[in-house]
Amino acid sequence: MNNRSIHILLFLSILFSCSKEDIDEPSINNENSDFISGVDISGYPEVSSYDHKFYDLNGDQNDFLTILKNNGVNTIRLRLWVNPSNEHSGFNEVQRFSQVLKSKGFKIWITPHYSDSWAHPGQQETPSQWQGLSFSELKDSVYEYTERIINEIQPEYIQIGNEVNTGMLFPHGEIINGNFEKFIELSNTVSSAVKTNSESAKVILHFAGIEGSDWFFNNINNTIDYDIIGLSYYPIHHGKSINNLKARLKSLSETHNKKIVIAETAYPFTLEWRDLTNNIVGSKEQLILPEYPATQEGQRKFIKQIKNSIKDTENGIGFCYWGAELIAWKGSQSTDASPWENQALFNFDNKALPVLKEFKKE
Repeated sequence: MNNRSIHILLFLSILFSCSKEDIDEPSINNENSDFISGVDISGYPEVSSYDHKFYDLNGDQNDFLTILKNNGVNTIRLRLWVNPSNEHSGFNEVQRFSQVLKSKGFKIWITPHYSDSWAHPGQQETPSQWQGLSFSELKDSVYEYTERIINEIQPEYIQIGNEVNTGMLFPHGEIINGNFEKFIELSNTVSSAVKTNSESAKVILHFAGIEGSDWFFNNINNTIDYDIIGLSYYPIHHGKSINNLKARLKSLSETHNKKIVIAETAYPFTLEWRDLTNNIVGSKEQLILPEYPATQEGQRKFIKQIKNSIKDTENGIGFCYWGAELIAWKGSQSTDASPWENQALFNFDNKALPVLKEFKKE
């Protein structure tokens, strides 16, 4: 463990204090809420090493995690890579950060990518140390790795990979190349490891987007042992109709009699930028207009609609905001930092944005 990692833990371990209760600082007694008010802050251990100060909705300086907690966030989603190029999102970092989060009362949602780096529909690369294994050996490795996650991190929620529209652990589990049966076997290997080692952890099967989700979940119906349907929804990638999202949530949850969660979503509060790293969302054409402009109020209204859409779904159990922490943490001249600072939950001065009010329990 290097000095930076030690510094991160010291920074994170500062005890949080309760803020005065008002409209901007709702009650923090939300640990037992069944509704997931989640954020993905996988990059926070790195961000925190730069000693940024954060400010709550009243403009008072406060600990980053405390601000989230005070505004109703009850679940933290963290990605996990098998053998990343540095310590970030590796097992040791995720385990240590999870312990800190648990001490604050957050539930833990782990997203094992079963890869050394980003896994998504177009990229599901088998970890380097598992490449060359037979399919039987690969399943053993997946089982042992998942078993370790459950026993040593003990998450409340765990995914079968990340955005597995086209499968996982290519080429073995690549659906589009006719390996649907192997994808199912790999998925059930993950599920078996979870359910053998935990009586409470819930298994999420995560699909990116709306189009094709019916086909995907119909084809795996009654073949994979999972508990919750997870969907990503970003207007830039998955369409600008929230009505379509609502219809698909209803259809999937009713057809498969499963709980359903919006596993990833986000929206910009501005189209401006804080560093020199190109932002993923940067033009009006990528927005839902005129309903949700790229303003602080537009961001808040978008997430309110997302929350209401999942709450109005009979089996809807919550939502998770991706990249809540991704301010321009390396400074204004950085070209390799945040492509997401205009979609974070804090403005360019690191002050909490009004959208955080939508995470409180109602």
